[in-house]
Amino acid sequence: MSTVLLTGVETGFGRLISLALAEGGHTVYATLREPDAGDAPFAASLRAASAEAPGQLRPLELDVRSQRSADAAVGAVIADQGALDVVIHNEARLVTGVTEAFSPEEIAAVFDVNVLGAHRVNRAALPHLREHGSGLVVWIGSATSRGGHPPFRGPYVATKAAGDLLAQTYAYELIRFGIETTIVALGRFGAATEPAEGAGRAADAVTAAAYARYDDVTAGLDARLEALRPADVDPRQVGDEVARIVDLPAGRRPFRVVIDPSEDGAAEVTEVAERVRVAFAHRAGIEDLLPSRHRQAGTLGRVAGARAGSRRAAQR
Repeated sequence: MSTVLLTGVETGFGRLISLALAEGGHTVYATLREPDAGDAPFAASLRAASAEAPGQLRPLELDVRSQRSADAAVGAVIADQGALDVVIHNEARLVTGVTEAFSPEEIAAVFDVNVLGAHRVNRAALPHLREHGSGLVVWIGSATSRGGHPPFRGPYVATKAAGDLLAQTYAYELIRFGIETTIVALGRFGAATEPAEGAGRAADAVTAAAYARYDDVTAGLDARLEALRPADVDPRQVGDEVARIVDLPAGRRPFRVVIDPSEDGAAEVTEVAERVRVAFAHRAGIEDLLPSRHRQAGTLGRVAGARAGSRRAAQR
């Protein structure tokens, strides 16, 4: 069984992933900004929900906006367990609204959590994984970085696209250390899986009001997006899929999985993008930086378009 560090368990996805891993027998350090203060009730609910699980679920303090906090959290895991096997980047801040209305500082704050936060955790954790010569880094991303996406999500969508590219680059740079990468791109599963505090909005109400001609779009946007999602979709499949990936033997884990109930096109775009990426690596002579199944020229793999319930998976 693995020792797992999971960021951002305040979201519905974070809770589902942490519980699925604990049910699978893993030791999960589920990080919160204030597990002994403001987040204490949530930490208590996690402990209660996982009380009968074969594994362990341990709330741990980590604020991804601070390198010192990331270093301390990883240090605590190593001190407790003697090793760290899996890092899962799930922390994310959601913002909605007129893109122009967000100040540069407000957009920078979203990037600080959604992109730089993962980088800080990597800087704390990767020295241990590199020394051990193995490990897995899972990036929980968004289908919006490749599929269709609506307006008024600009800063958030930009961070998810940046995080996706950062994950791809890290994958190249970690593979010679025996560290694997999996990107899990998620579509819309409904409000229950979004951050508990809700979506942030821009402080500049004047600029936002200047876009009143779009009121007809914003008024019904959430309802239209919800209509794309099957009514019976079960978000627990996200936790189950991440647990499945962690359980797979080294060398057999997919590079990318798309789980998108609304089918916004991310799986189809991924099929093309991954073929281009793999082909480029062969042309550039860096095919040894690809997962082993893609190191033979012409063996690009296949994107699975088959569905499992409402799940569409694009795997590499």
